[in-house]
Amino acid sequence: MAEIEARGVRKVYGDLVAIDGLDFAAGSGELVSIVGPSGCGKSTFLHIVGGFVEPSAGTVSVPGRLGIVFQEPALFAWKTVLGNIAYGLPRRERARAVRYVELVKLGGFERAYPKELSGGMKQRVALARSLIMDPDVLLMDEPFAAVDAQTRSTLQAELLQIWERARMTVLFVTHSVDEALFLADRVYVLSQRPARVKEVLEVGLPRPREREQVLADPIYRDLHARIWSLLEA
Repeated sequence: MAEIEARGVRKVYGDLVAIDGLDFAAGSGELVSIVGPSGCGKSTFLHIVGGFVEPSAGTVSVPGRLGIVFQEPALFAWKTVLGNIAYGLPRRERARAVRYVELVKLGGFERAYPKELSGGMKQRVALARSLIMDPDVLLMDEPFAAVDAQTRSTLQAELLQIWERARMTVLFVTHSVDEALFLADRVYVLSQRPARVKEVLEVGLPRPREREQVLADPIYRDLHARIWSLLEA
């Protein structure tokens, strides 16, 4: 059963066609990545799925509760880590935030403010703030793009650990072919603008995934080469 289903999605801004007839599906509990050239419409499509942007044509279905993590964490500067994570919860449920602080490995930083956190720590707060709402579907728009390579690798591994326990459906938009393959069950490769689906690839790498094993797997190397050939065509 598809948790996210999009059919014939088209988005036009004046004379500019950003997305043209895009079909997409992610089943319950799947982690699906979208890659494509810069400016091709990946984020626009995610915003349409999230209900922030209306499509010009086509249909989108996203049953259940929805969470979203953007590239910029957009935390409240005047709230602590705990306060940011608990934001939006009824007062009687705010004690749950402590558990989510631990889930994203920020124990000891409960009373810290965003200005005192690194970029990776801020994204952990943003992720916890979405997870505490128990989403059925989590949309992630280049969430690790602004952090250094080592932190990015750590956050990817931590996301997989959380996802393997919770098994929510995840739509993950990224520029990184490596990131898409390491995380996803399936990768949608989009064309230059206007965005269309060029190919959908089943990743097929065993889980749970360890980075060294993934990088050494011939399946990974073949898929990496195939995606790059599609992006460069």
